[in-house]
Amino acid sequence: MPIRQLPSHLINQIAAGEVVERPSSVLKELAENSLDAQATHITIDVEQGGIKRIRIRDNGIGIPKEELKLALRRHATSKISSLSDLERVNSLGFRGEALPSIASVSRLSLISRYQSEEQGWNIQVDGYGECTEPAPVSHPVGTTVDIRDLFFNTPARRKFLKTERTEYKHLEDVVKKIALSRLDTHIELRHNQKTTLLLRPASNQQDADKRVSQITGSAFMEQSLYLDYSAAGLRLWGWIGLPTFSRSQADLQYFYVNKRIIRDKVVTHAVRQSYSDVLYHGRHPAYVLFLELDPQSVDVNAHPAKHEVRFREARLVHDFLYRTLHQALADVRPETESPAREHRPELPGQQLPEGKPQQAYTPQQRRLGMPVNEQLSMYNRLGQSAGFNSLANAGSSPSVQGAATTPAPQQDTEGTDVPPLGYALAQLHGIYILAENATGLVLVDMHAAHERITYESLKKSHTEDAIRSQPLLVPLAINVSRKEADFAEEYADTFRQLGFEINRLEAEKIVIRGIPSLLRGADIETLVRDVLADLITHGSSDRIEMQINEILSTMACHNSVRANHKLTLPEMNALLRDMERTERSGQCNHGRPTWTQMSIAQLDKLFMRGQ
Repeated sequence: MPIRQLPSHLINQIAAGEVVERPSSVLKELAENSLDAQATHITIDVEQGGIKRIRIRDNGIGIPKEELKLALRRHATSKISSLSDLERVNSLGFRGEALPSIASVSRLSLISRYQSEEQGWNIQVDGYGECTEPAPVSHPVGTTVDIRDLFFNTPARRKFLKTERTEYKHLEDVVKKIALSRLDTHIELRHNQKTTLLLRPASNQQDADKRVSQITGSAFMEQSLYLDYSAAGLRLWGWIGLPTFSRSQADLQYFYVNKRIIRDKVVTHAVRQSYSDVLYHGRHPAYVLFLELDPQSVDVNAHPAKHEVRFREARLVHDFLYRTLHQALADVRPETESPAREHRPELPGQQLPEGKPQQAYTPQQRRLGMPVNEQLSMYNRLGQSAGFNSLANAGSSPSVQGAATTPAPQQDTEGTDVPPLGYALAQLHGIYILAENATGLVLVDMHAAHERITYESLKKSHTEDAIRSQPLLVPLAINVSRKEADFAEEYADTFRQLGFEINRLEAEKIVIRGIPSLLRGADIETLVRDVLADLITHGSSDRIEMQINEILSTMACHNSVRANHKLTLPEMNALLRDMERTERSGQCNHGRPTWTQMSIAQLDKLFMRGQ
C-alpha cells in the first residue's frame, strides 16, 4: 500500500480518540478553555448524560471574529508561541487539539463575543470538516460552545458509551474536580433542564469550606484538617481527612498541581506513605490538596488528555509531600482534634514555620506502663479540690466493680487550665475511661490509646538507639537485573542505615551479609527485591521501616494494658496526659479511633433537655 497524506478530517478523528473518550472528556476540555479565558461564571447544560447535547457558556474574554475559524484548526492555540512557553505552561489547555477533535465527532456550534467587539459571531461545523462563515448574533461578552450528537458519525465509538445515568455520573465528577480547582468561579450544572449542581464562588475561608463540603460531603469537612505549608519553592495547601475518616475506595482523592487535576504515582506514593502508620488495613485516605510550584519544574505535556505530569525533581516533591503530610497528621493531638472544628485558618491559610521539628516525646512510664508520681504534682496545681488532694496523698482510688467506679470528685472544668481530655471520672467495664473536660464527656478506649503511646515510644527509642544489624552466618546471594544491582550499589549507604549489609558480587548478583536484628525470620530476599523496585520507581522506599514498625506495633500491642485491667484514677489521668503529648494519639496502631467526645449540647439533645 502506498504512503499517502491523511485527510485533515481523519487526522482530527484520530486525535479525538486520544482526547475525547466520552462526554465528560468533552466537558473537561471546554471548561478548561473557559477558565483559560478568565471566566468567573460558567453555566453547563447537558442532555441525556451529554450524549445528546453539551452546552457550556462562560463570561470570559471571548474570541475575535477573525480567529473563530482558526480556533477550529488543529494545533492552533493562543496559549503558546515558542518552545520556552511550552517549558513553563501556565494554562490548562495548550495543545490546540480539543476543539477540532471534538468538532470532528459531533455537530458543533461556536458563538463568541470578544471583549472589545459590539456583537457576537457564530460559526458551525457539521462533523465532516465543513465550517460555515461567521454570522452575527446577539451574545454577551464570552463564549458559548454547543455540542450535539456526540459520535454520530463514528458509530463504533458511540456503541462503547454507557447508560445516560453512568455518563452523567462521569460528567458530574469532572465538574466537581474543576470546581475544586477554582473555588472563586461560579459554576452551575443543569441536566435535562434541571439544576443538579450550583456552586457559588468562595471569597473567604468559610465560603471555601462550604463549597468543598458541598462537593465532598459534610462528613469530610467535619473530620478534616486544613494545612498551608511552603518550603523549597513548593507550597502545599488544602484539606486532608483525619485517619478515622478513611474510605474503602480511593474515591475521595483530589490532587492539583498548579490548579490542574492530575494522577501521579509520585504523589500517590507520598500520600500513602504519610498515612501508613495511622490507617486501618485496606482503607484509603481522603484529601483535597493543591501543590504550587514553578511551571518550569513540572512537565504537563506528558499525555494528550493532560491527566499525567512529570516532575523534574520528583524526589524533592515526594519528600516535601511526605514530610508535610506526615507532620500534619503527627501534630493531631486531642487539643486540635475537636470534632466541632470551629477554628480554622483564614484562606489561603497561615504558613507553618519552615522546617518545623518533630515534637520530642520522652516516655515516663515503666511499672505496668503507667506510673503516676510524675503526674500528681501537676494535678495538685490544676485541681485544688480536697478530694483530689486526698486522692494524690492516698495514691489510689476505688476499684472497678461491675460497670463503673465510684464517681471521682468534681474538678473545676470551667477553668482555663483544664487539659484537653479533662480528668478521669471512672472506668467502664474495664475497657473504657470516662473523663470530663471543659466541653463535656470524653470516652477513651484505654487499650487502643496505650497501644499508640507505647508504639510511639518504641519507635523513638528504636530510632535513637540506631537500627541494630545482625550478621548472617551464611550470606544470602541473589540474582538480580543489572539495573537492580546498580541501585543496590548506589543506595548501599541507605541500606546500611536501615541495618542491611549488601554488596555487589557480579554485574547481576548481590549478596546480603547482614540484616536488621528485628527482621529475623522475615523473607529477606523478597523484601530486598521490593525495596529495589521502589527505589527504581520512586527513588525511595519505606518497606523496611514498615516491616520494622509492624514488629514494634506487635510489641506495643502485647505490652499495653488489656481489657478488664483495673486502673486507679491517677493511672487513668496519667494515660490521658500521655495521650495529649503523643503524636497520632487519635488512632491506635491499626487505624481505629482511641477516643471520642460528646459535648453537653449533644448530651442534652440525647435526653431531650430543653425541648
